[in-house]
Amino acid sequence: MRQHVNPLSQFFQLPLSLPSKNVLFRESHYPIHLDIGSAKGEFLIELAKKSPDWNFVGFEIREPLVSLCEKKRIKLELDNLKFLFCNVNVSLDEWLSDLDYGQLKRVSIQFPDPWFKRKHFKRRVLKTNLLNSIAKSMSKNGEIFFQSDIFKLFESMTNTIDKSRYFNRKDLGNLSFMDQNPYNVKTDRELFSLKKNLPIYRAMYIRNSQLFID
Repeated sequence: MRQHVNPLSQFFQLPLSLPSKNVLFRESHYPIHLDIGSAKGEFLIELAKKSPDWNFVGFEIREPLVSLCEKKRIKLELDNLKFLFCNVNVSLDEWLSDLDYGQLKRVSIQFPDPWFKRKHFKRRVLKTNLLNSIAKSMSKNGEIFFQSDIFKLFESMTNTIDKSRYFNRKDLGNLSFMDQNPYNVKTDRELFSLKKNLPIYRAMYIRNSQLFID
């Protein structure tokens, strides 16, 4: 789905007070996998079914999709999964500050809006401030996984994270990209790209032992 909303518009710049982990989850101490841009939610729904001892949170800026995902989740009675509406670059930092240190174990960003025009690059989701918020909440060996079928976007994301002192790219030997999604669950866009035989660029970054000092 490539339906765009402008994250820099005034409406999406209003900070939202999101429910805490204790409100969202019955077992609020479980490790957390956070998916940024959860779209139709099928990826997290399948993961939540497979891993009942994890909590999963999908953040999505398109509010109608969040409502759709929550209806699916409620029907399936998945109490280790929630979908929340917000602009992560505005509202995520405060939500993460409520977590126990190191509770955030995994973050995935999959096929984000590419915003092809150079003047729109500032609308892309992965920014240094967002990366720092994630790093602040993760202990050593936490994961950030992302993938895209747009090489220029993938390159932009890797450039952003390569500049961070808090994450190191997972060593793949002679490979430039991961050849598989490590979670063995595919998003709608991933399935579409595979069906069309489009290349998919993937990378995993691991939180290192550098203390957060920003």
